[in-house]
Amino acid sequence: MERKVKFVPGEYYHIYSRGVEKRKIFIDDKDHKRFIALLYVINQPEPFIFGNFLKFHKISEIFNKPKRKELVSILSYVLMPNHFHLLLQEKEEGGTSKFIMKLLTAYSMYFNTKYERSGPLFVHPFRSQHISEESQYLWIFSYIHLNPLKIIKNKNAKGSLEVENFLNSYKYSSYLDFKGIERSETKILDLSIVPDYAKNMKVDLKNYKKYKEYENIDSIEGSPRYVAGQIENKRI
Repeated sequence: MERKVKFVPGEYYHIYSRGVEKRKIFIDDKDHKRFIALLYVINQPEPFIFGNFLKFHKISEIFNKPKRKELVSILSYVLMPNHFHLLLQEKEEGGTSKFIMKLLTAYSMYFNTKYERSGPLFVHPFRSQHISEESQYLWIFSYIHLNPLKIIKNKNAKGSLEVENFLNSYKYSSYLDFKGIERSETKILDLSIVPDYAKNMKVDLKNYKKYKEYENIDSIEGSPRYVAGQIENKRI
């Protein structure tokens, strides 16, 4: 099937994918750590055999491995129980498609082996949205970093302080890196091309409540272009 979104070097893209039949793709902490490590080490043209690396190293040491070249620049990410979101900039022609193919293949092989299953793990093809307008770009960082709030939507966290405390404890996104927390996972990101306002973002619970109902990743209403337009035009 031909992809509607054409990837162009220098342009920004929101990439998202979920498990088949909306199944969970991250079961435990090790699954999250494996995917996050892959975000770093798979982002290069050269092949990488993860199993060989783990024979002699801990998974946390993957971030010490140098890379000569990257396929894409990763600006932000979040892992949710049954899906993930990435904000990428294509660095070379074909880089985005190659990176995502390597990422999903490597993680699917790991997951299927660990949980003794077979067949596709992710819905095909992965979804993508060209971030081409300023309103989208202004909004996408919050969209990605506030996604984990869906996990506590049925709990009692109602105030901004409680929400921020939850986000500060959520290890599976780039939110902590944007807050300046020192950790190895920061090496995944190219923060040099992230604007200062995004790095200094604060939790805006009021705006989150306005657009969270539109974030179904399988509908056009859930796309950054649609929601950003709704906010910009004050429709929500």
